[in-house]
Parts: sequence; structure tokens; C-alpha cells
Amino acid sequence: MGSVTGFQQAPPWEVTRWFNTEHPLTLTDLAGEVVVLEAFQMLCPGCVSHGLPLAQRIARTFAGEVKVIGLHTVFEHHAAMTPVSLEAFLFEYRVNFPVGVDAHEQDGGVPVTMARYGLRGTPSLVMIDRAGRIRHSLFGHADELTVGAALARLIDEPRPAPG
Repeated sequence: MGSVTGFQQAPPWEVTRWFNTEHPLTLTDLAGEVVVLEAFQMLCPGCVSHGLPLAQRIARTFAGEVKVIGLHTVFEHHAAMTPVSLEAFLFEYRVNFPVGVDAHEQDGGVPVTMARYGLRGTPSLVMIDRAGRIRHSLFGHADELTVGAALARLIDEPRPAPG
């Protein structure tokens, strides 16, 4: 199979704080890996009932094959969704994959990474291939069978040649 063309390179993440990791993570750190980015807000009902549980199942099911990264991308209720609140939320909901707090350029605006990725809201699930390209971006309730099949295809793709 030939190389895949026409997919957008995933923009860098702009994160102000990380949880569940000893050091900040970048797409460069994860080069050659299949990455699932789960954008969520802790006060988003769809995130709590579907988005985060799906991300947790992906992390368990595809452990060692897919890197799941959470992105707490707050665009509403800013005062209630602080890093201190997020830390308690991650503990209570047993979210143990790395989670970054999306940066803001202005108070009350759309977070930086959310804007870079053109996300419409939360929950949003973004699949990034081994070459660092966005292959799928899903908003709202993502069908688990569709997500699993797409991830299996991405995992089966060869790692890009170095350099």
C-alpha cells in the first residue's frame, strides 16, 4: 500500500498543565505512535457519559498500541472548571491517561488547541496517525464499532521511515 496523502498535520498542543504524566507531552514525543486525543470538559454531560468512558475503553483495549491523551478544553463555565477541580474529577472518575489543560489566549475565549484543531465542541475525539496527521475528527457521540475499526486500520499501517 502506498503512502497516504491529503491529511492535515496535527497542530501542536498548547497546554498549561499536565496530569497523570511525569513530564509534558508533545506530538513530537509521540512520533510514530497512533494517538487518540479526547477533548472534553468535566461539566459536559456527553463527555462524562460517553466521551471519557470511550477514551478509557480505548486506553484499556489498545494498551501498547494507541496513546490516549485527554485535553480539558474549557470554553464555558471557566470559574468552575479549574485545574484543582479537574484534579479531583480525574481521581473520582479514575481517568489515568495523561490529561492536559488547553491554554487560553484570552479570558472566556475558545482554548488555543481547540481552535487549532477546528473542534466544534465537546466531546471530540481526534485520531492521529503514526505520521502525525489527523485522520479522523469526531464530535459528539462516537460509535464504538466505527472508532475501533478506524483504530485497527491505523495500528496496521506501517511506521513512517525515520528522517
